[in-house]
Amino acid sequence: MTPLRALGSSDLKVFPLSLGGNVFGWSADEEQSFKVLDAYTAVGGNFIDTADTYSAWVPGNKGGESETVIGNWLAARGNRADVVVATKVGMHPRYRGLSAGNIRAAADESLRRLGTDYIDLYYTHLDDESVSVEEIITTLDDLVKAGKVRAIAASNVSAERLDAFMAFSEAEGLARYVAVQPHYNLVSRGTYEGGLQDVAARHGLAAVPYYALAAGFLTGKYRPGVDVDSVRAGSAAQHLETERGPKVLAALDRVAAAHGAEVATVALAWLAAQPTVVAPIASARTVGQLPALTAVAELKLTDAEVAELTAASA
Repeated sequence: MTPLRALGSSDLKVFPLSLGGNVFGWSADEEQSFKVLDAYTAVGGNFIDTADTYSAWVPGNKGGESETVIGNWLAARGNRADVVVATKVGMHPRYRGLSAGNIRAAADESLRRLGTDYIDLYYTHLDDESVSVEEIITTLDDLVKAGKVRAIAASNVSAERLDAFMAFSEAEGLARYVAVQPHYNLVSRGTYEGGLQDVAARHGLAAVPYYALAAGFLTGKYRPGVDVDSVRAGSAAQHLETERGPKVLAALDRVAAAHGAEVATVALAWLAAQPTVVAPIASARTVGQLPALTAVAELKLTDAEVAELTAASA
């Protein structure tokens, strides 16, 4: 079994690939989702990422569909204690923003949909600068003290605000963020590297990057002249139109061939090799897509390979 990794300063131990739940109740129905979740846990996976707003963008959905699917699966399998469930607050159509009342109400709704009395890791999904650092942290601390949340984290936050959150928690002895979830991958490095990464490193935060495969582009299936049947085809294929995209694919192809590995596995392994990164997030709509993702747990790139990929993506 793959050794689990410590998630920042928390007592949570996680598999080095977090399974993205955004597809559950969207491009994967409940039956498909159960199969993917079963296959992921069968190889030792234990870290599931969702949000209360998944998948409100689908016609007929209200948000919370992913949490409901995961909750039904946890109930059916009776494995709640074996799984680290991460969800998020702040972007649900009925619970936008991070006011105290909103966070409390949204947390209770997430708990209800997940069919559990605690959330392992609770993210602020999108920072809300109209609400003070003090109000947000104090409210999250209340959830931790009430036993509703085990650990807290931040997604889509600036370096300056993250630093302020950490300083307030430490000064007041309140719950502190243990992880950050940035948009970060081989073709999108600017939002994390530099300021935000420096703050995370200084405070011992674990990075759990989303869009780790750039909406599927870094699986290697998007090539010039190739049509891909996917709800994300448009956003993935746009990387072919840049100078960086084809260079990154060429470097991924070379490294993948050297290891007899999938391109997606190499792209995730590059992320996993970056400072602060503990577990990239990637989602699978089918069981067949999963092995290339979970294989990151076994693939160790050489320093030269990491450098080659870094240079190609510069």
